[in-house]
Amino acid sequence: MSREPVYDILTGLVRTMFAVQGLRIDIIGQDRIPRTGGAVLTVNHTAYLDFMEVGLVGRKSRRNVRFMMKAELEHGIVGFLMKHCKAIGVDRAAGAASFRRALEALREGELVVVYPEATISRSFELKEFKSGAARMAIDADVPVIPIVIWGAHRIWTKGFPKKLGRHRFPINIRIGDPISPAESTDDLTAEIRTRMGELLEQAQTGYPMPEGAPWVPARLGGRAPTLAEAAVLEREEMARRRAAAQRKLAEFVRQTGTGSVRAPAPGRTWPVAHPSAL
Repeated sequence: MSREPVYDILTGLVRTMFAVQGLRIDIIGQDRIPRTGGAVLTVNHTAYLDFMEVGLVGRKSRRNVRFMMKAELEHGIVGFLMKHCKAIGVDRAAGAASFRRALEALREGELVVVYPEATISRSFELKEFKSGAARMAIDADVPVIPIVIWGAHRIWTKGFPKKLGRHRFPINIRIGDPISPAESTDDLTAEIRTRMGELLEQAQTGYPMPEGAPWVPARLGGRAPTLAEAAVLEREEMARRRAAAQRKLAEFVRQTGTGSVRAPAPGRTWPVAHPSAL
């Protein structure tokens, strides 16, 4: 593993944070992360900070994983970190360029992290998968390594207060066998989801989940919304975002018409007015 100073510093900070929180991380399948060569790591998405656990998994195999992150973040301190950690910016208005960058990284032997659900699952179950991970694996001719994280959503997720103190939550990480890309995109996407569903059940087995707890899936006796209920919440959230974006765009147009507000600096955008946000 080549030295990457910024990545090394961030890894140290993450490990310190985990130690302060007293997280009890249990990983099964670490040997399935290849020590060399490219691979797509597909990960379920239930928490804002679950990327930290993914980074830890990579480092345990002496690899620095490459995250795909919103291109809008490529400014300031976050942009600095993205650059020095070789993150891949994703511009929803120019997805082909982002896809090509991911393929280049895979062909150069990198581990690229993809969240096939795209957004956080409010039900804590697996949502429908996007096909991007499968297409990347097929085009780059690299395996898919399915990963499931269970318990990170108790720290910080949508609709819940953050719990960043010392709580000693158990975090289960289950890593599956590599999946060959020798299938069609649809078949490979379905296979990835099936394997991750099996890993999720393994990660949940034996995990203490109090009946009626809001972070426990409804299927397991908790008060989390079902997949159908979560889908309604997501549509409502998206509608609110669109409405807010339209209001801010209208206000921007109104104010610039009077000359009271300057246009964004070159190379910058108004996030709420970006086509990908509408």
